[in-house]
Amino acid sequence: MESPHSLSPSSSSSSSSYSSDGVAGFETEEPRTPLAVRRALQLLNSGQPDLRLQAARDIRRLTKTSQRCRRQLSEAVGPLVSMLRVDSPESHEPALLALLNLAVKDEKNKINIVEAGALEPIISFLKSQNLNLQESATASLLTLSASSTNKPIISACGAIPLLVKILRDGSPQAKAEAVMALSNLSTHPNNLRIILKTNPIPFIVDLLKTCKKSSKTAEKCCALIESLVDYDEGRTALTSEEGGVLAVVEVLEIGTLQSREHAVGALLTMCQSDRCKYREPILREGVIPGLLELTVQGTPKSQSKARSLLQLLRESPYPRSEIQPDTLENIVCSIISQIDGDDQSGKAKKMLAEMVQVSMEQSLRHLQQRALVCTPSDLPIADCAASEVSSK
Repeated sequence: MESPHSLSPSSSSSSSSYSSDGVAGFETEEPRTPLAVRRALQLLNSGQPDLRLQAARDIRRLTKTSQRCRRQLSEAVGPLVSMLRVDSPESHEPALLALLNLAVKDEKNKINIVEAGALEPIISFLKSQNLNLQESATASLLTLSASSTNKPIISACGAIPLLVKILRDGSPQAKAEAVMALSNLSTHPNNLRIILKTNPIPFIVDLLKTCKKSSKTAEKCCALIESLVDYDEGRTALTSEEGGVLAVVEVLEIGTLQSREHAVGALLTMCQSDRCKYREPILREGVIPGLLELTVQGTPKSQSKARSLLQLLRESPYPRSEIQPDTLENIVCSIISQIDGDDQSGKAKKMLAEMVQVSMEQSLRHLQQRALVCTPSDLPIADCAASEVSSK
């Protein structure tokens, strides 16, 4: 995951870009780009602060959308990193934003920027009182952390505690980018423990409560929570935080498909780790309707996880006899009978009926479609039906 927000200068407009098919009134980009690239590199290597500043702005503009320019301007990385180290504050943000655009969707540039020594000044900018510079530094770490090569290096430089601090105290934009950067870093095995030690869950939950549940921010919050609840400290922190489990349940209900998969995964991990401890806190937040919907309308992983969680949420943790098989209906009815409150019970029963109806309709459509290509001689109807049900 790389930085999602636009990094183009506010002064840029359509007049600074050109149609690739040579529409009348516009020059094509091809003849201009090499000259613009050469000019930017010349200014950057001029040694004059004002000209280098202009070069940084030009590079930022040129690399906003052009992958070709990012490759052609890769040699600008070293001089731009040196601009981050000078005492002149006005050069920091233009150089940082130019580097950020150079790194977008370019693995080589990401690695080269880190190897050129950019992390030390970038991490120092995370502590800046200049909120714009702090946001730009956070966005830069988000983009650089998308590289698997950079993940352990960024962590070793001490970025994780500072990102968690921004998650707690930063601007809304910086918080969103900080949680995405932490999510990127968490995929490296050694980094997850470091993140856990900073006690980030209260701040992740705060962000999850306030962000749109269908947003990329919510998806990354739930992805990070799913990873952290693998540990006892993470599970305890989530259930101790007021509204923590509820925030995850809300994403399970109305998030994106990927977000819902992370949300149900987090709850399932908790219940699998200690069913007696976490069953009631999960049930208390009204998770049943969302789980029922996921069993039919979620991703294949979500459907499987939702069914597993429903099994764990029933009263008895032990398998039922063959006479009373663990059908989804039986599992859910068992859970519903234990839920306090007519509203939640009624909603769950209604949702169950709707889900069963949808499931039956889907199975019928599959059977009808399969019947068009199946004949009694080559595939019995009974076998055809069993095949469709098992593939759901």
